[in-house]
Parts: sequence; structure tokens; C-alpha cells
Amino acid sequence: KLFQDDRLREHFNGKMFKGFDFDASMLRIAVMNMVLHGVENPQIKAQDSLAQENETVSSICTKIFANPPFKGSLDNDIVASNLLKPVASKKTELLFINLFLRLLKLGGRCACIVPDGVLFGSTKAHVAIREKLVDEQKLEAVISMPSGVFKPYAGVSTAILIFTKTDSGGTDNVWFYDMQADGFSLDDKRTKLEGGKHDNDNIPDILTRWKAQEAEADRARTEQSFMVPREEIAGKKYDLSINRYKE
Repeated sequence: KLFQDDRLREHFNGKMFKGFDFDASMLRIAVMNMVLHGVENPQIKAQDSLAQENETVSSICTKIFANPPFKGSLDNDIVASNLLKPVASKKTELLFINLFLRLLKLGGRCACIVPDGVLFGSTKAHVAIREKLVDEQKLEAVISMPSGVFKPYAGVSTAILIFTKTDSGGTDNVWFYDMQADGFSLDDKRTKLEGGKHDNDNIPDILTRWKAQEAEADRARTEQSFMVPREEIAGKKYDLSINRYKE
């Protein structure tokens, strides 16, 4: 049906997908990837998304899926000024979360991968971005991942944050999941684990529980996933580390 409607087909092949990077190789790979998936004219642009000259780009996305750069550091004088409020930080992982909020339309949703430090960092900037997600937006889920999922490229522990832009709050309960396996070994070889057992691959369980969250409210804190009320998170300085709530 999508491709039978001229307007929808034009949207799919043109403005539906957007991407930004300042690395020429990444741009070529991204464009080729989109073309191979049937997108005829992907909007992949060469730009530094955090830079001052792009600070007017806002409210252009209904969904954002991102794995932004970790452990980067930028000079504040080249960063868009509206990304430094309330995140007065040079850390790229914090600036990109603020960027996603700027790029999302109201009601838009984001799933982004962040290093574990974002979840429990104690600096003013770390606490401020978490408080912004919990109190001003609707934080829906924190999925902690084991440290080997990005090997052999990086061994850092990461998590997925899922949130909706509301600019008026809306967080009631946050769903936490402790992913311990993703179907592959967690060493540099990343060998596929056979059998598809739950202990080998938590992803099917994550998807099933994500779609049936009403049942998650009754899960104990000793289990692999559970709900935590907003008030409890706020009382712990907006710490989003699952170990802070797990029993």
C-alpha cells in the first residue's frame, strides 16, 4: 500500500529518513546502506550536529534511533548554545541526548545507546540531563546491556534509554531490564550462541515484556525486569543504574 500511493512513496524515498555525520566514510556507508534497503533518495547530510551553525535545526523527527559517540569532549565555544542548557558539559554523550530532545517533535520518541556513566554520573551535568528526562519528558525504559556487546571495537558497558518528548513531564514508572546476553559470546570473537535459550539471548524476552508492561508492575526487584516509580528515582538523585533498585 505504501508504494501504491504516490505521496507516501515520495515521502518514503525522500524526507522520511534523515541522518547526519561529519565523517566522509560514514556518510558513504550510510547512503549505501539506505539505498540497499530500497530508499532511493536518503537525506544523509554532512554536518556536525553539535556545532553552533546547526543550532536552529529542531523539531524535525518523530522517531530517533541513535548510537552517538561516547567519551568525546568538545570545546564549549563551538557547541550550539542551546545544547548547553541545562547540560553545561563538554561530554558528547550528554550533549547528544540534549540534541535528540531538540530534534524531536512533541510526542516524538527516541531510543538511544549511552555509556553506563550517563546513568549514574554525579556531576551537575549528568544529574541535570537525567532530571530533564524524568521530570520534563517521559522516560519509559532503561535497558542495561553487558560490557561485551560492542566488542571487539569497545568494551564499555552501555544501556538503551527509551523516552518520549513531552516538555511537560509524564514519567510515572520506568521499566528496567538487566540484559545479560544478546545471543553472541561477549568476547572479542562474538561467536553466535546456539540453541536460542533464554540464558543465551535475552532479546526475545525484552521484546515480549516491553509489549506487555502491565504485567511488569507485579515483578519483584529480584527478577530480571521490573518497574520503578518516578518518585523513588527522584529521591535517589535520578540515578538510573538498575543496580540501585535491584534486590
